[in-house]
Amino acid sequence: MNKKLNTAKNAANVKIGKGALHPRNKHVGQYDFPTLIAACPELAPYVINNPRGDFTINFSDAQSVLLLNKALLAHFYNISFWQIPPGYLCPPIPGRVDYIHYIADLLSESFNGNIPAGSQIKGLDIGCGANCIYPILGSRSYDWSFVGSDIDAIAVKTASLLVSANKNISKKIIIRQQKNAQHILSGIVKKGDRFAFTMCNPPFHSSMEEASAGSLLKQKNLSKKSKVANTVNKDASTPTLNFAGQAHELSCAGGEIAFVKQMAIESLLVKNNVCWFTCLLSKSENVSPLKKLLEKQNTQQVKVIEMSQGHKISRFIAWTYLDVEQQKAFFA
Repeated sequence: MNKKLNTAKNAANVKIGKGALHPRNKHVGQYDFPTLIAACPELAPYVINNPRGDFTINFSDAQSVLLLNKALLAHFYNISFWQIPPGYLCPPIPGRVDYIHYIADLLSESFNGNIPAGSQIKGLDIGCGANCIYPILGSRSYDWSFVGSDIDAIAVKTASLLVSANKNISKKIIIRQQKNAQHILSGIVKKGDRFAFTMCNPPFHSSMEEASAGSLLKQKNLSKKSKVANTVNKDASTPTLNFAGQAHELSCAGGEIAFVKQMAIESLLVKNNVCWFTCLLSKSENVSPLKKLLEKQNTQQVKVIEMSQGHKISRFIAWTYLDVEQQKAFFA
């Protein structure tokens, strides 16, 4: 951490309109499908016309969304190889990269409004999945380095393959397997680690039955927006969802609140190894109990940062055990 920080001036204080993606998000506006097809020719057969005659895809079809992701990663982030096993989570890239940009704004508070860039800024993605999307987007957006962790052996193997297959990220990302399913940070954060931040998209359902019900609702909503979806998935009682997901990716005992509480408790054990702990929260009612827990743990700051994509409002909670001067010293 003795290397001089590279900094990118910009935008932590830019006002973000309601429903708008982050100002640095490359995916504002409509997709340029001809350009994306040039980057990923496999996408071409899946591009259709909506009722207005504009190019689009069927967002309720898993293969269409996967190929859209491949095209976005190829065109905007120079990722030449990206593939995930069937049934694993396929995340929407515009929303995922928003989380990265807001973390960059959070880190800028320690650098007089400058956004720190370079591989000396290291993040930990808890539950990186087979898609490894946050480490990929973070390393390509700000040249950060990452450790990604997961409990699933197939996810770890796949994420490692994705990293090694792309030379522009192969030396920036390390994947570690969490061997104890009861732990989140313990066993992953090692004695000599110094992470500028952690990030996590936790499983927010308390059971697979609840996850299936949520999946069915999303499928119905997608079908209402797309006449094509109604022809592709005629049996709405057994939805084929665009994001899929393994059981551990979608649910855990006690749901999101239990997962993040466990993460908060474990953060005490590694409080000197991490500047900012962060985690997405899908449910606004989970904010208050988590803030109370973190305040009892003598954190220096707790923040809740809202993000929005269209009509959807999401948020992440961030906390640190370091005061402002300690935060600056953390990167010295």
